[in-house]
Amino acid sequence: MTGTDGIEGLLRTYAPQVLGVLVRRYGTFDTCEDAVQEALIAAARQWPEEGVPDNPRGWLVTVAARRLVDQVRSEAARRRREDSLALATPASELLAHAADEEPGADRDDSLSLLFLCCHPELSPPSRIALTLRAVGGLTTAQIAAAFLVPESTMAQRISRAKQTIRAVGGSFALPPGEDRTARLAEVRHVLYLIFNEGYTASAGEALTAPELSTEAIRLARLLHRLLPEDTEAAGLLALMLLTDARRPARTGPHGELVPLAEQDRGRWDGQLVAEGVELISRTLPRGQVGPYQLQAAIAAVHDEAETAGATDWPQILALYELLERTGPNPMVTLNRAVALAMVEGPAAGLALLDELARDKRLVRHHRLLATRAHLLELLGEEEAAAEAYREAARRTTSAPERRHLTERARRLG
Repeated sequence: MTGTDGIEGLLRTYAPQVLGVLVRRYGTFDTCEDAVQEALIAAARQWPEEGVPDNPRGWLVTVAARRLVDQVRSEAARRRREDSLALATPASELLAHAADEEPGADRDDSLSLLFLCCHPELSPPSRIALTLRAVGGLTTAQIAAAFLVPESTMAQRISRAKQTIRAVGGSFALPPGEDRTARLAEVRHVLYLIFNEGYTASAGEALTAPELSTEAIRLARLLHRLLPEDTEAAGLLALMLLTDARRPARTGPHGELVPLAEQDRGRWDGQLVAEGVELISRTLPRGQVGPYQLQAAIAAVHDEAETAGATDWPQILALYELLERTGPNPMVTLNRAVALAMVEGPAAGLALLDELARDKRLVRHHRLLATRAHLLELLGEEEAAAEAYREAARRTTSAPERRHLTERARRLG
């Protein structure tokens, strides 16, 4: 594995493991994370020319530990304090301990990092940024590019997140009992947000940001591997696989959005579909069915239909009704309205949308208007549908979605 892509993958695999070793050894998340980033940069520069070391993880731990010691010594020289770490760590120790010195430590460290990056004191954007950097091994520049913000802005966000962790005394230990359950739910939610932003970018000229979806799937695989007994982690991974399988068919030759019903299903990734269907089929019978498993089951029904016309809409409607019972969510109700329209007719779906329009969270959302336009079009009310499409286009921040909605309105004249 000497190619650049192979080395990058290797570094991102080892990033959380190496950071876990340092935090477990020294206990300072923010400075350890900076040191690991420096080690990753050093490896990215040296390994393509000099080759991958025999023990790449041990190499990264040694270099990161040296960087950390240098940081502490430098600060001590400037401020004449906090030099105990550097003085108490003999150089021989940095070389003597392998990264995998404790059996099972990598598993616990990676899980602890995920939990720490999703600390409840952090805002959702900060959780996402810190997770991508500390656990995903992405550079600040890569994260900034994916979210279409200046690198300086993302650097400030990550810095503030690390300062918050330090200020609240975020523990590297796995939280117990109910706290662990709640934090695990936050971890799943953060990975879900990362995937969604990658699958349908909220702003910009491109419909998708594949690097974010790919990273979300990689991290979801990691979470499933760390917690194979967690059915919702399995459901989340299955949902990502089944949804991402459609990516090749979601855009046309000029980057235009292609709706699900109009996609060339022959372009879907059959391997991802098969993996996702197998995973959710294996997970659902285990009981404790949650929202991610239900969403994955809905995606599986869509993906297994050979044509849009062959879609089992009654089953999808039943699954959305079950999904709504797991917790009120206007976007779930919006999707149920589409399923209801396909089973009972557009008028039934529109009646549900009228109820949903009273929800303040969706009252000005472009998806509510776009769905109304679609159902009005099915009902044959083309003038009203065109106006709803135009209004939806005015409200979206995604350029591809705006072009798609505007074109729909133009076709209806």
